[in-house]
Amino acid sequence: MRRYLVWKVIRWALAGAVALFALAQAIPYGRSHHNPPVKTVIVWDSPRTEQLARGACLDCHSNLTVWPWYTSIAPVSWLAQHDVDDGRSAVNLSTLDLRSARAGEIIGEIGEKVRSGEMPPLQYKLIHSNARLSKAEREQLATGLEQTLKAMAGR
Repeated sequence: MRRYLVWKVIRWALAGAVALFALAQAIPYGRSHHNPPVKTVIVWDSPRTEQLARGACLDCHSNLTVWPWYTSIAPVSWLAQHDVDDGRSAVNLSTLDLRSARAGEIIGEIGEKVRSGEMPPLQYKLIHSNARLSKAEREQLATGLEQTLKAMAGR
């Protein structure tokens, strides 16, 4: 009798989880996958900097986001959209005004966050193996981003 009750509870829990998952798909947030136009074309200091930045930064910090299939399925779609929205609002390399008074400060902050390992964040590294940078790669990326952005600011 006890085993029957356990299986009954498990079946109801699974049915509830499936129903919640199906209901979550009706919420449209996170599925537009809109990439606004690029206003600032990045002129990279080296192909290596571009490679590292594409793997670790540009999905959230540019208008060049790659939206894999799983970003269309809730609740992953919600998390991905939230992270991209946050990243673009913090620093968007596709719209960054490098002639602003804060440009030097922003460039320094970018390098600092990459060197410290704060960027890319853990939730991104869990899914994207190319974002798991060694200390040497973090240094290469930070230095390359600083050089790239400083050169672009000087134009």
